[in-house]
Amino acid sequence: MTRQNSRRDFLKTSAAVTAAYWVGGSTRKSMADETPMQKMNFGCIGVEGKGSSDTDSAGRYGNVVALCDIDADRLDKKARRYRDAQKFFDFREMISEMGDKIDAVTVSTPDHTHAVAAATAMKAGKHCFCQKPLTWSVHEARVLRQLANDQGVATQMGNQGTAENGLREAVEVVRDGAIGDVTEVHVWTNRPVWPQGEGRPPGQEEAPEGIKWDLFLGPAPERPYSPAYHPFKWRGWLDFGTGALGDMACHTANMAVMALDLFDPESIVAESTGIVENETYPKSSTITFKFPKTDKRGPITLYWYDGGRRPDLEILEGEDVPNSGSILIGKEGALFSPNDYGARYVLLPRDKFSDYKKPEPTLPRSPGHFEEFAIACSGGPAAMSNFNYASRLTETILLGNVALRADGEVKWDAKAGKVTNDEAANKFITRDYREGWSL
Repeated sequence: MTRQNSRRDFLKTSAAVTAAYWVGGSTRKSMADETPMQKMNFGCIGVEGKGSSDTDSAGRYGNVVALCDIDADRLDKKARRYRDAQKFFDFREMISEMGDKIDAVTVSTPDHTHAVAAATAMKAGKHCFCQKPLTWSVHEARVLRQLANDQGVATQMGNQGTAENGLREAVEVVRDGAIGDVTEVHVWTNRPVWPQGEGRPPGQEEAPEGIKWDLFLGPAPERPYSPAYHPFKWRGWLDFGTGALGDMACHTANMAVMALDLFDPESIVAESTGIVENETYPKSSTITFKFPKTDKRGPITLYWYDGGRRPDLEILEGEDVPNSGSILIGKEGALFSPNDYGARYVLLPRDKFSDYKKPEPTLPRSPGHFEEFAIACSGGPAAMSNFNYASRLTETILLGNVALRADGEVKWDAKAGKVTNDEAANKFITRDYREGWSL
């Protein structure tokens, strides 16, 4: 039996035991001392921007043996640091040719190729670290969750705030009932900080030398190259990105979602400046998610704001309200976080909670976001933002984009995985994949 197969079999056996470790309530600080980390071989897909730091994280905990990017200049730049790594433009070729020389991958590409890259790697038995949002579509989130469990590989999404101990403490405070039964959550962001609300750029350009445009498109429909898409502005385009919501909500809504189990909304309504020419996300929007009562809590409404919109709440009077943050409103008070990650917080009204005593920790304190993944790859407990959790968070968030595109209320049947009140809106749950790029 090969080393790769042996590790994969071990993880399949231990997956049921470890998958719930981080969120399930253990008070141990970490498994770093109990699970010696093996020196993993990483293949890194997307190596500039966030991909640069993800690659360097892989290099700290293992060996970077392969680099992949559609931009030759970016690829060569990173290869100067990892001189022994083989270079690829196509991640499909990288995974196929490297075979068992790779144990794990990092996926730090534009949103539209996250799922295809991650699925290709996991089907080959590779552990997978994938940037947020985990996928471009709701359907893809479900596929990756199933694949990760079927393959028994270690996984993690790159919403680094999950490893912030302040976020975990805030989750404990809410779960402890400090602010009473929560009825509303408000989350806002300063995004977009890239162009949105625009039509397709006129004319047609040749891609600069060194940019493999067909590989950038991946599963998306064919279109001519434009600097309006690559390298940074792809986030605002429907075919490539997930807009302000997809870019930031896996960070800013994460604490509330974790604390309150905000999964499977029954209704999502979007009000916005409008999708433009079926090309770009709106300049600003307010999206309302309604979550039904569960056996742990009552019904909750979550409000999302972007493009400069913010909640107008009396309880925030006197507070320095930043352009990105969140607030959970309960029957006994509120928890306000002026932080993208929910890692800093204050209980409101301040005078009411001046003598508040924090509960004893019920969540383990993180050794570090990528280190959690490295530990999981070595047979330790699943990272807190493993795909069982991250896929559900991503699905919840991306249903907001379904509502934006449907331009009306969307009623969601989570069990069936479909919109029940607008059949046409179901086309936004998935996408048509170009030949050779399906999951």
